Amino acid sequence: MILDETSEPDPWHFARSELACAYLDAFDLKLSSARGLFARRRMGKTEFLRRDLLPAARERGYLVAYTNLWDSRSAPDAALLSALADALEPQGVKAVLTKLGKPVRRLRASASLPGVAGSVEAEWTPPRGDSGATLREVMKQLDRQKKPLLLAIDEAQVLARAAHGDFSHSLRAALDIRKLRIKVIFAGSSETTLREMFARASEPFYNWATLEPFPLLGDDFVAFTVKLMNGMIKNKLTLAQGRRAFDELHRTPEFFKRFVERYMLYQPQGVDAALVHTKASVFSDEHFLKQWSELSLADQAVVTLIARGDADLHGAQSLATLSAWMNKPATKNTVAHALRRLQADNLVTRLSVGHYRVEDEAFAEWLRQRGQRR
Repeated sequence: MILDETSEPDPWHFARSELACAYLDAFDLKLSSARGLFARRRMGKTEFLRRDLLPAARERGYLVAYTNLWDSRSAPDAALLSALADALEPQGVKAVLTKLGKPVRRLRASASLPGVAGSVEAEWTPPRGDSGATLREVMKQLDRQKKPLLLAIDEAQVLARAAHGDFSHSLRAALDIRKLRIKVIFAGSSETTLREMFARASEPFYNWATLEPFPLLGDDFVAFTVKLMNGMIKNKLTLAQGRRAFDELHRTPEFFKRFVERYMLYQPQGVDAALVHTKASVFSDEHFLKQWSELSLADQAVVTLIARGDADLHGAQSLATLSAWMNKPATKNTVAHALRRLQADNLVTRLSVGHYRVEDEAFAEWLRQRGQRR
């Protein structure tokens, strides 16, 4: 994905320049070549990567490449190869295709490529076949570039799936010998899967990157958004009202922006009405009933217990609840199997031994509300 495709100015973007510089400063020390960041979906990771980190890297002289593997879960190799090719000058893409014996598509004048001066663009789709061979040729062309590369892989946990193991091994090998020239950000929404990617000895990226929580947006973001909004509307919102809405929307930036939009469009109805409407929209049955219906009874019960904060999932009280839900006796093995399935589907993450969290806070809130209606 070419970064310039969505780089039009966004007046609502809360810039995090200091955070971007901190990550780049760490890479400049040359003590590490990769970093893993995790946070739930809708918490601002993608916006930060595309609007803060990669532009800052470009200003420091990096080539930049970005891909979101959630959009290409069945073929992350093609998505990643396209992102790497986007960082090449058109002649570099041509050299890759020539080496692979593939026809070269016409190069045309257009918008600039990330990190490349001028106005040329390569029309390129990764050739079908051996993605490992294509990766090697793309890397050879990147080796010829004078600038280092920052590669941002969003929803990187997709690479941990067994079906993509061969390509992940090839990618690890290619990056291993280029640690000084290629820096990598692995960002993802599944903390459990990312931890397994880097902590399990059998995984291709074992011990390859440090993993840490992505710093979440807070009151500074709320203050920025409220101030900007108040400059456009008649019925001003107080900072306290903005903070309350942010808290009630579980401090989720995407949901808060929906609240702001609703309030701006329907100011006479008031703050409370805008908040009620937003909560009904983001925590509604329409979004989650299909996901819920695809779960087994055991999985439904366990994920509900986690959402409402039950600490001892293997305790007598939880097992009694689970048995009543399933209408048959439940054991500790029932819970263990359900937890494995929920983690494999990225619905639940393990925080520590015996402590779990629903990955999507909107789904967790929907589960809590559903439990109150039972």
